Amino acid sequence: MTHPHDRALPRAVRQAMPMARDVLVEVAKLHGVCIRPIPLKRLDIVTGTSEIIDVPCGATLDSKCPPCAKRNKQLRKAQCREGWHLDAEPAITPDEANEEQRWLVEFRADYQAQREAAEKAGDDTTELDAIITGLDEEINAAGMRGNVLGRTTAKRSRSTKRRQDAPDLPKRKMTHTTLGRTFHGTDGKTYRPSLFVTLTLPSYGKVRDGAPIDPDAYDYRRAARDALHFSKLVDRFVQNLRRVAGYDVQYFAAVEPQKRLAPHLHMAIRGTLPRAEIKQIAAATYHQVWWPQADEVLFEGDHMPVWQDGTGYLNPATGEVLPTWGEALDTLDEDAEPLHVIRFGEQVDVQGVLAGTPDADQCIRYLSKYLTKSIGDALDGGQAQKQHATRMLDALRYEPCSPTCPNWLRYGIQPKDAKPGMKPGRCRGKAHKPEHLGYAGRRILVSRKWSNKTLAEHKQDRRTWVLEALGQADKPSDPHRYVWRPVPVGDSNVLPLAVRLLRSVHERQRWRAHLRELEARAAGQELSAIEDTGRAA
Repeated sequence: MTHPHDRALPRAVRQAMPMARDVLVEVAKLHGVCIRPIPLKRLDIVTGTSEIIDVPCGATLDSKCPPCAKRNKQLRKAQCREGWHLDAEPAITPDEANEEQRWLVEFRADYQAQREAAEKAGDDTTELDAIITGLDEEINAAGMRGNVLGRTTAKRSRSTKRRQDAPDLPKRKMTHTTLGRTFHGTDGKTYRPSLFVTLTLPSYGKVRDGAPIDPDAYDYRRAARDALHFSKLVDRFVQNLRRVAGYDVQYFAAVEPQKRLAPHLHMAIRGTLPRAEIKQIAAATYHQVWWPQADEVLFEGDHMPVWQDGTGYLNPATGEVLPTWGEALDTLDEDAEPLHVIRFGEQVDVQGVLAGTPDADQCIRYLSKYLTKSIGDALDGGQAQKQHATRMLDALRYEPCSPTCPNWLRYGIQPKDAKPGMKPGRCRGKAHKPEHLGYAGRRILVSRKWSNKTLAEHKQDRRTWVLEALGQADKPSDPHRYVWRPVPVGDSNVLPLAVRLLRSVHERQRWRAHLRELEARAAGQELSAIEDTGRAA
């Protein structure tokens, strides 16, 4: 046997041998083992014992952890399939509050009264605020959603009058259902069709193979701003869709990159509407970005605003304090123009889909096609497309991505919650990163009443199936029994990653061998039953 460390071997032969560590990682991927597990310390408050457990990293992208990305993709496909053609109304009724939850809210009410009294008397409320914050956390930990105070800051509102350049939409009376219409065929069957809709953004210039034919004529600013605010446009489409449909439309949607790197939307919709109405809704949907203007550059290069403690950012030439985010919004009167208006393009694809058909399965596969890829991973058009992506990133570099973006300093405005050290062009926001190309929203959009299950519940379904196949009972654990803590870096109790991967691979091999044994045993029993039936006949 040839040993890889045998120096008598030519260097080229040794270099051609695979690295053992790389093979381990590859084997882990083949067995569906997370290659970046997170060690956490689990304390059992009943027994007082603790142990370190590897928790999957839960990555959604192949570039991070292919096994975790694949599991998440399969969960999303199951979620899409279960909710698309429901024939019964999903039951989402909040549970009755228990005694502990009522007691916590009553306790919270007492401290709220104490805080208001202290504030009225001019006393320091710091200690009471800390107690109230802790109580709010306990309220959520006890199984209650949201905050007892609800929204505590005033919401800015603008006129809801539609733009003159946008067509009006019909509006139907709302009915309390999520299922849509059903149709009865001559064969006595009931059909509940649904829709698969694809929406795209408008053209910014002619493209070929994913890259502009004339980059100088391509509207990169508009493309950048459309990508930044695409998620808001999708929200508007859903609102308009429900108004026109007249029922609580439920959807499962995926945002994916086109070859030209612009985001577009695939949406599975429960229920059906005429194709003409869907296209009318898309044409009438728009979103106005009511932010301060960001077209005139006031500060650049070495001429940048300077920070002063207790005051904020100042004009370096005059010493004047730059307007805050709130002050800049206050200047937008009724005659002001929005910073940007985003609309869908003319290409709208609408397909009718029936449950259990090959078309339905194909649409689900199409919806999940890019879920494990980032938008930046769509770069497969060669050098021209890579240059196109570089120009897009240049256009995004100084575009404000949110009210807190440091790029507002370039246009003479202090970002919301400004702090020292901010510099235009160095925003750490998700939208400015190459793998996102301006789109910072969620890649998967699921309405609340889609499948009547959370992703965690779909994961539990898979766990239950595996445990049943292995002949093990799925005993739900008490969620309050364990306390989880992060493990400090360098903790001597954490084994090397390679050892942990080897253990996980062994465990997967054992599970699979057991499953194969059970499958063979079940097949043998079925064959014996068939033979017995034949002999009896």
